[in-house]
Amino acid sequence: MITDMTKGSPAKLLLGFTLPLLAGNVFQQLYNLVDTIVVGRFVGADSLAAVGTTGVVLFFLYALLFGMSVGAGIVMAQLFGAKSFESLQKAVVALVYLTLFLTVVISLIGVVGAPFILALLKVPESIRGEAILYMRICFSGTVCMAAYNVASTILRSVGDSRTPFYSIVLSSLTNVAANLLFVIVFKMGVAGVAYGTVVSQLLAAILCIVVVIRNRQELRLTGMNWKLDKGMAQTIVKTGVPSAIQSALIAVGGMTVQGLVNSFGTATMAAYTAVQRIDSVAIQVVIAIASSLSVFTGQNIGCGNLERVRAALRATLVMMMTACGLIALVVVTCGHWMLKLFLDSREAADAIAIGSQYLTVIGIAYLIAGVMNSYQNLIRGAGDVNVSLFAGIAEVAGRVIFANLFVRWWGTWGIWIATPCSWFCGCMIPVIRYYSGRWLHHISYQS
Repeated sequence: MITDMTKGSPAKLLLGFTLPLLAGNVFQQLYNLVDTIVVGRFVGADSLAAVGTTGVVLFFLYALLFGMSVGAGIVMAQLFGAKSFESLQKAVVALVYLTLFLTVVISLIGVVGAPFILALLKVPESIRGEAILYMRICFSGTVCMAAYNVASTILRSVGDSRTPFYSIVLSSLTNVAANLLFVIVFKMGVAGVAYGTVVSQLLAAILCIVVVIRNRQELRLTGMNWKLDKGMAQTIVKTGVPSAIQSALIAVGGMTVQGLVNSFGTATMAAYTAVQRIDSVAIQVVIAIASSLSVFTGQNIGCGNLERVRAALRATLVMMMTACGLIALVVVTCGHWMLKLFLDSREAADAIAIGSQYLTVIGIAYLIAGVMNSYQNLIRGAGDVNVSLFAGIAEVAGRVIFANLFVRWWGTWGIWIATPCSWFCGCMIPVIRYYSGRWLHHISYQS
């Protein structure tokens, strides 16, 4: 359902967009959650460590695809708000071509470079073979994830967060069934988990693409000219590259931290993997609320209504602080029981104890993440994307520096404490930028 966010109550529009987006994001994380539970409970802690250590690599290489989607989404939202539908078509075509190019490059790097990358991460030889296999299967199916990204970006930029939600529900249920079949019945191990992920991503892509095609008249995507508009492609690249670099830098920081985690052995690796999976679900609340503000800002910047943007920020902060407080309460009080979903309490008691420490630290830190993402996504939606890049640099630098410094004094506790410290570093830049007013001069595209 297309939603014009330039009219109506900002709080109501944000909430209406956030809820299906949040639900979709949570269901999407079921890919990783189910993978982790199935591997941890039915294959073993070593296999769980093998799958977990590849996550940051996948995120790093996919950062370019995500960045292009973010850039295109900002441009499309502004064009939709400005009712510039001819230019909106050009943006869709440019995104398709850019995504095709990046898909080929990323797939080749991931498949061919898996052994070298995992060696750099100091992944133990005992689990490296399984990690390589998992990576190669996932990267071979990159085209499925890329196709979903393109179609869902188009839909979300025009205010439709429901279709991506429905597609993720379908694919998540498929992923659960595939994991149970491939791993438990067919005994395929980590390969079965990877194949289940690829198949489920394909279904999500197909559903979103079908909806885009069926609603092409309402989306003003009829009579498409598939010749690439270089100017529009440059606009999307210019808008998307900072977000891609930011994501890549965060992944680099994550790989650095993963290297530190790996040095403490498989118990810590398994604990870190399980916590990352729990965090990947909890943080979706922050991401969904902030992403809604980004789309809202883009559409209203497109029609020049700045007061609605400011009102939306106030509403977002109220929603964000309430949600993050509840998340912190649940994670801190129930974290130990959550970890038992992924790890056997008799065979992996050490990993559960280590993971409980990390959850306590990161749960309280969600309040910082909420503020950071609120201001960052408003500014990004306005087109001032370089601020996100600088914030990402500050966050990554803080995480790497603090983790390597604190680990010498406090061991694994130092790695955990580095996370909220790095979020605080990334938080200061967008907050200062917003109140300086300079973000108002960086609209991505004007028709």
